Amino acid sequence: MAEDVRDAGGTPVWPRVVRLAAAGAAVVLLLPEDGLPEVLHWGSDIGESRQDLEALERATRPVLATNGVDQGVRVSLLPESWTGWTGTPGLAGHRAGASWSPRFRPVRIDVDQRRDGGAVVVEAHDADAGLRLGLELEMLPSGLLRLRGRVTNVAARPYALEGLRLALPVPTTADELLDLAGRWAKERVPQRSPFVVGSHVREGRHGRTGADAATVLVAGEPGFGFDAGETWGVHVAFSGNHVVSAERTFDGRRLLLGGELLLPGEVELAPEESYTGPWLYASHADGLDALAARFHDHLRARPGHPRTPRPVVMNVWEAVYFDHDLDRLKELADLAAEVGTERFVLDDGWFGGRRDDATGLGDWTVSDDVWGEGRFADLVRHVKGRGMEFGLWFEPEMVNLDSDLARRHPEWILQVEGRLPVEARHQQVLDLSHPGAYEHVLSSIVAIVREHGVDFIKWDHNRDLVDAGSTRTGRAGVHEQTLATYRLLDEVRARCPGLEIESCSSGGARVDLGILERTDRVWASDCIDAHERQQIQRWTAQLLPPELVGSHVGADRAHTTGRRLDLSFRAATALFGHFGIEWDLSEATEAERRELADWVEHYKQVRHLVHTGRVVRRSLEGGDLWLHGAVSPDRTEALYGLTLRERHVTWPAGRVQLPGLDPDATYVVRPSGPSVVRADDPRSAPAWWAGGLRLSGAALGSVGLSVPALDPDQAVLIHVEVER
Repeated sequence: MAEDVRDAGGTPVWPRVVRLAAAGAAVVLLLPEDGLPEVLHWGSDIGESRQDLEALERATRPVLATNGVDQGVRVSLLPESWTGWTGTPGLAGHRAGASWSPRFRPVRIDVDQRRDGGAVVVEAHDADAGLRLGLELEMLPSGLLRLRGRVTNVAARPYALEGLRLALPVPTTADELLDLAGRWAKERVPQRSPFVVGSHVREGRHGRTGADAATVLVAGEPGFGFDAGETWGVHVAFSGNHVVSAERTFDGRRLLLGGELLLPGEVELAPEESYTGPWLYASHADGLDALAARFHDHLRARPGHPRTPRPVVMNVWEAVYFDHDLDRLKELADLAAEVGTERFVLDDGWFGGRRDDATGLGDWTVSDDVWGEGRFADLVRHVKGRGMEFGLWFEPEMVNLDSDLARRHPEWILQVEGRLPVEARHQQVLDLSHPGAYEHVLSSIVAIVREHGVDFIKWDHNRDLVDAGSTRTGRAGVHEQTLATYRLLDEVRARCPGLEIESCSSGGARVDLGILERTDRVWASDCIDAHERQQIQRWTAQLLPPELVGSHVGADRAHTTGRRLDLSFRAATALFGHFGIEWDLSEATEAERRELADWVEHYKQVRHLVHTGRVVRRSLEGGDLWLHGAVSPDRTEALYGLTLRERHVTWPAGRVQLPGLDPDATYVVRPSGPSVVRADDPRSAPAWWAGGLRLSGAALGSVGLSVPALDPDQAVLIHVEVER
């Protein structure tokens, strides 16, 4: 029900306290008549008792601090300095030094309260500062909360915007922080720290999300884990510069804040011009698995979420690199089809003068040197004739100086006046906010897709945006570049219905909910080493469900690390994602190709479960034994993977409990998939391995069962299904 109630004189009258709730989570807002909304409670649903809701304001009213201001300081969704708040302000900016500390008063509040969520929209104004503010807060059916702000300059002079950050409070029980770090080929490494006084600030200044992005910044009860401990987490849904922080003040308050990170002078609002910040997503739950599930449920409920079975992918990058030869690629396509591949992707090197990574980027026409006389179309026909989709690599936002494009249009390169940015991978950044550059890229991609019937694009982005200034305005250009990239992706999708797009950025450096509004999966890392991928995929799952995360079986000797791993381990790792192959199958033995075909077939049998199930994770045996699983929404079926990372001080592992099952149901438990464990070998296989067993969900979850004696970097799969 939307409310915009006014008294006889036309003055707005709105509810003083509003509760929005869904899926066991709730946010309770205080809506003052003379100030911005304040969060009285964000966490588990406390019910809809009007008496409780009204009493919360008094119950949570801050007390006066020693040597503080003479009234309790309240902190709104957009923290304001005028209240006495001495932490990070929500809005930073000025008008030639003035209008730097606004005081916003609401002029309109719309409240939509539904059974499965709802929203509050606030319009506020500061006439003296010449600013209008819009705040949106929405409780989604998944129990995920999201909020964003908009600021408009309503004065006659420009307003220099420096930052817009929104804040959510967490209780004093949240004494520990967790977020993710990383680098190229080792993304999403967890790190923990105490939630001490001061600010834990994670800034992304790469012009893309970053391999070292926090991804989800979590505050929780000390010792929280995958299955227990109250947690609160936030994610900035933006693919450019961004900031997320956890702030604890001298009086004990704890806030999680986030927004876009604006470069100096990047956004200057002309009269009546507005800036809208990205969505800040926020999740609350008991345990990290439940916290992640709210993100997963939201993504899976989107109208544009992939609904068809995620096809088995063959990408030929690590098989051929830049050496494109028609006969060789046809052979790889034949081998791919034989093992059950459903999508064949040709990577970098097919266009212009692109024979290495120093030339040709930006010249998006099929290379005559390599593909003359219709040979490219011949490859496409061959791939599709083998029953596979055809995919193609692009890096639309970048350009080599050694390219026809750069020689024709040097003004299309992002740069500070008078100097080009330092090169990275021999690349510069194409200014997509320039209409000419934008149209060049758009028309080139659409022409190739339409002419050759391309089904899938691997959309890469291989360098940070350094000194990324616009030659048109002279200003920093990351903000406009990010929005232009979004427009470009949207327009390509609109002109090429049915086309699927993967977000790749030196692997996993652009993984966020902003890019995923426009793409169908992400490439989690350029590292396909299954040992490393176990961790990368485990923590990518804190934000994304497995069907959105590309995961490939690489060569037996990993190209990025040199580590050698069994095929069974590589395949079992790739199974818990969007499965693919990135391996020169002409170098594989016939036995290896037969085994790979068995794994491909197994993936096709279980992908419905992996790609719709609830993700569960556990660390056992001191963290050396990892469990990862998918439990169907109705809890009638589950698939668990067990991986030994290192040998523990005691070995083999003891009993392992299987989480997420219905305690009242009886399940049939069996080994799953091609396995490294011989059922007739008493030294490695448990007693139940050969014939399976029947146990209740209660017994499996509380008592557990013995598992094979694994060596490091080995994995087994266990399938559980309700007895029919």
